[in-house]
Amino acid sequence: MRKTQISTLMIAGLLAATPVAAQEKPVLTVYTYDSFVSDWGPGPQIETAFEAECGCDLKFVATGDGAALLSRVLLEGAGTEADIVLGLDTSLAAAAAASGLFAPHGQDGTVYDLPVAWTDPLFVPYDWGWFAFVYDKTKSDTVPADFEALAASDLKIVIEDPRSSTPGLGLLLWVKAAYGERAGAIWEGLSDNIVTVTPGWTEAYGLFLEGEADMVLSYTTSPAYHLIAESDDSKAAAAFREGHYLQVEVAAKLAGTDQGALADRFLAFIATDAFQGAIPETNWMYPAITPTSGLPKGFETLIRPDKSLLFPPEEAAALRDAALAEWQTALSR
Repeated sequence: MRKTQISTLMIAGLLAATPVAAQEKPVLTVYTYDSFVSDWGPGPQIETAFEAECGCDLKFVATGDGAALLSRVLLEGAGTEADIVLGLDTSLAAAAAASGLFAPHGQDGTVYDLPVAWTDPLFVPYDWGWFAFVYDKTKSDTVPADFEALAASDLKIVIEDPRSSTPGLGLLLWVKAAYGERAGAIWEGLSDNIVTVTPGWTEAYGLFLEGEADMVLSYTTSPAYHLIAESDDSKAAAAFREGHYLQVEVAAKLAGTDQGALADRFLAFIATDAFQGAIPETNWMYPAITPTSGLPKGFETLIRPDKSLLFPPEEAAALRDAALAEWQTALSR
């Protein structure tokens, strides 16, 4: 009887202690965009790889698209639960830096395979790509070679909202970089081509795949997904003679994190093959550092723009409001 009672008490004690032990594992909270943490995105693979070496719980929190991600962090301010933000880009970097919410990354000395030099003290690049309009080769006979040709065509396009989406904001800056003061006129020409404006990339690309539009604002790398994952070579990116706007996606550490050492460890992890090797076939972008195994077969078939367009972060921030006003005015007519 006594042995049974003692054994019962011991088992009860062990069961009670187990959750406490589990709770002692440090948690690193990473805010990011929806597609990154989807079942087919890089989040699950990166979570498994990092947790295998950190002895921690890596917690991804989806917040919408990239611009919505920054809006949430700015709204939460110093009280945010995020330790890391992953999914901003150079068009949002100046606004993020001006908030004072981010701390230096300390990853100096890392050599990146980017089309531009990288020296930013706050933001760590993890992938990059060019924006492009993707179309179905089996359905579109004539492919526009610039924005003016697109505006003059009967093609229907889906784009993302620049107020909530980094591709949407990238498109504003792309038109501005290519046409300068004529950007407003270009948007007026494009207004009747636009079927709808979605909050983020996932919704836009889904509508394109469902046949709701002839083209969708995406990336030059998007056709690689269909080629590699689906053995489907029907999707392609239209090459524009004005050049293509470049996106570099970044991660950063919150200054108010109580997991500083763990956050630094994650930022260093970004440069490893375990992280970079996951990017090409899950986020379908170019990795910031080419993994040891190289790029997957199929990436060599993608278009490579002759000209890359990119505003420095401060200039992009200064142009944003005027470019947004041009876009809103054109679409409201």
